[in-house]
Amino acid sequence: MELLISLIAGAAGGNIAGSLLKNLNLGVLLNSVAGIVGGGIGGQLLGLLGSPEVADAAAGAVETAGGLDIGAIIGQVAGGGVGGGVVMALVGVVKNMMAK
Repeated sequence: MELLISLIAGAAGGNIAGSLLKNLNLGVLLNSVAGIVGGGIGGQLLGLLGSPEVADAAAGAVETAGGLDIGAIIGQVAGGGVGGGVVMALVGVVKNMMAK
């Protein structure tokens, strides 16, 4: 479930970054694809790092009916969104460099 959250957040992050960085915008489809890739990477890296803040929030959070806690969900959304935005921006920079 965490991977799905990261992928969706990555797509959103890629499109938000594309709308904020007009010169790097790849269009909705490519922003989404780059964001999904970045969201998957960002979410997995966050999970591998196992930062103490995220671990403490996850340990102390009250579980919801689905077995997920709010701390883990927020961490996955943040990691996926930032990862998606970063990968979209990197792809945009490379695309602009190749166009010159």
